[in-house]
Amino acid sequence: MINSTPIIYCPNTNCSDPSNSWGQQKCEACQTHLIYRYLWAVAPEVEISVGDLLGDRYYVVDSQVWLDTKPGKPPFMYEELPDYIMPYLHLYPQRLHTPEVYGFYQYGEETYPTDILLLDNVPLDSQGKLFPCLVEAWPTATPLRQVYWLWQMMQLWKPLSEERVAFSLLTNNLRVEDWRLRLLELDVENRKTKLRDFKIFWSNLIPTAHPDIQQPLTEICQMISDIGDSREAIAGKLNQLLLEQAAKLPLNYQIMGATDTGPVRLHNEDYCYPTQQDLDSNQLVPYLAMICDGVGGHDGGEVASQLTVQSIKKLVQNLLREVEQQQELTSPDLVNKQLEEIIRVVNNMIATKNDEQGRESRQRMGTTLVMALQLPQQVKPSPESNPNNAHELYIVNVGDSRAYWLSRNTCQLLTVDDNVATREVRLGHCLHWQALERRDSGALTQALGTKNGEFIRPTIQRFLIEEEGLLLLCSDGLSDNNWVENSWAEYTPKIFRGEISLKQGVESLIELANQKNGHDNTSVVLVHYRISLEKLILFNIPTVTTPVREAVITELSEASKELLYSNDEEVLEPESKAELKPVQDFLWLKPWMFMISLLLILLVGAIISVWRNWENFRSTPGNPSEPWQSPMIPEPSRNQVPPNS
Repeated sequence: MINSTPIIYCPNTNCSDPSNSWGQQKCEACQTHLIYRYLWAVAPEVEISVGDLLGDRYYVVDSQVWLDTKPGKPPFMYEELPDYIMPYLHLYPQRLHTPEVYGFYQYGEETYPTDILLLDNVPLDSQGKLFPCLVEAWPTATPLRQVYWLWQMMQLWKPLSEERVAFSLLTNNLRVEDWRLRLLELDVENRKTKLRDFKIFWSNLIPTAHPDIQQPLTEICQMISDIGDSREAIAGKLNQLLLEQAAKLPLNYQIMGATDTGPVRLHNEDYCYPTQQDLDSNQLVPYLAMICDGVGGHDGGEVASQLTVQSIKKLVQNLLREVEQQQELTSPDLVNKQLEEIIRVVNNMIATKNDEQGRESRQRMGTTLVMALQLPQQVKPSPESNPNNAHELYIVNVGDSRAYWLSRNTCQLLTVDDNVATREVRLGHCLHWQALERRDSGALTQALGTKNGEFIRPTIQRFLIEEEGLLLLCSDGLSDNNWVENSWAEYTPKIFRGEISLKQGVESLIELANQKNGHDNTSVVLVHYRISLEKLILFNIPTVTTPVREAVITELSEASKELLYSNDEEVLEPESKAELKPVQDFLWLKPWMFMISLLLILLVGAIISVWRNWENFRSTPGNPSEPWQSPMIPEPSRNQVPPNS
């Protein structure tokens, strides 16, 4: 038992002096980042005093909020996992919203101890305080955030229903952290939950909803029925309302990306978009961002990553044109299907190259992918308004390249790695920390090009941009060893305050990766989204494309060029630089040529006008000494520019 602040132990198992005072951020002995891991204790009718230190390890901050003072030591877990924790494991891909099982604590007598389930990844802040429940936060939220929360509930309904834990969405376990819904724990009582329960829950929220959305929410609630599948029926209405509310906000954003070979590797198998060169050409900027990390040897990995980026650029450009031509909003389900098709097309291009070159097993070239697409659909929030950007952000990932959302206060991992550790947890074989102890825990379970497209399962998520934040895409050269989680607070506030530019932020993160990891190539893309009146970003698809094959050739090694173009096939139709060069060379002349032409026209017009006035003056009857008493207004010549044109 302890009634004062506890000792925090360093997670580095090789630390010479692991004990540290409460509040320190780094270990005094080895400078390792200290972990303050707050857990949620699911304790059935067990009275525990605040300030107790249980098992010389867990400090009781609140009756159900415990701090693990020894995070480097594995918690207790049974050899055979209990059945009632299986929903937590199966829902691991939903970890942005759902908690994870950390372990157990056996409380009480040794003969008949009480099992207390400990949950990690729970809605607690950095001080161990609970985030508010949805019902508490609802009345004061913006109309956009209210609809966004309901939309997230609908997205979670299906996976939670499949695990028979959907009732969790209708209790005080449903918490909110800014825009994100989070569950404190799952209701594992196998309660039967129907859509009419949803209807009742939503109906109780409508009276305190923002006046702008009360009527449409009422209409949506009336559509909810247990007859048939009304979930799909209300999805369109809810999506329309969500995008209309989002379009009322201005959206301003800036993007920057870079890639680096690193201090150890001789070749860079990473490829990213956009780089500084892409920003200058303004192709698909700032809507599209991508990072690929090649696998299969430097020749194969280098080719696969660059082929993926260049191909997706063209396919996404076609997608954006199609969306622009639609009279009605494109639904998230349809966008997901189109993105899946794009991924499979690119996958099969790489797979075909592998087959043509006789590559088998681990020699098959492939690449990871993390992609962000800000889909600028135009929505009219009201009949008298101009169409505005709908603020939709789609994140696609295959492999272990990652996407993070960085706000002023939080760092949120948006993606889940496609590796052995994730597979083992999702299948219910073990907990995540147990899976990480496997030697092959980081081995990829899928990558583009390694197998036929029908077996590729990209993860696609849609988010709404409704607050200022930084979207970070990175390869594992940066994300390995949790360096994003450990260091985001050193860079993010500086960018928000304008102390460093986005380019400097990218360079700093690459330098961090080279210093702290240094074993791999590193690629970073940062997108700064602002809800600002400074500039409203509207849908404007660029039409100029860069010469794809030439761009690839300038970056590829000779061996890679031979791999990619061994059959002299064009991946994408390149444009000729020779045709574009004269336009680029003489573009600066256009303003001067226009001004000189305008001055010459005005000069000629003035001469003609004076000449005509002089002739009229000579032929006008009356007093020649007072010509201004009968002015003559000359008609403009056909070659003269009217004064007000």
